[in-house]
Amino acid sequence: MTDVMDVSAVRPGRPSTDDGALRELYETQAAPLLGYVVRLTNGDRHRAEDILQETLLRAWRNPQARSDDGRWGQQWLFTVARNLAIDHLRTARQTQPVDEHADPDNPVDRILDAAEVRVAIASLPDRWRSVLVEVYLRDRPGAQVAEMLGIPVGTVKSRLFHALRALRQELHARGFDHG
Repeated sequence: MTDVMDVSAVRPGRPSTDDGALRELYETQAAPLLGYVVRLTNGDRHRAEDILQETLLRAWRNPQARSDDGRWGQQWLFTVARNLAIDHLRTARQTQPVDEHADPDNPVDRILDAAEVRVAIASLPDRWRSVLVEVYLRDRPGAQVAEMLGIPVGTVKSRLFHALRALRQELHARGFDHG
């Protein structure tokens, strides 16, 4: 894996002691991050390596990537890697011609679709998102969701209506019009 990132080539005006920190970052975090990103990119190792390199560079340049004791924060690293993977998928989707007849059996189409839907759902207000997730993603009946959230069933239905409408608008605004 040493060919993924040449740490000696990356020196944006930092003192040489940072080379050791970058090397430690690579040696301790690259393997688990690469495995994670390869899964996010559906096995596209070249794209995963690009995302890994960008993640490590961002960590090296951001002090918040390290805890007070100097350790590299895995949660921070994995979050950055995930966000970069989503950005790469979104960019790839925008550069592809729109396919009115996307193949639901194509794993790449499914990953791109799922990434777009996740981002759109995350943009919803919490009160709408929680109802949408419970009813559609966790397949819970409205009455159970109402009881869980401590709200009337009518409120669940109303929030669901508004959530779906907002989700459709968000997806449309992102150029995602797959029915």
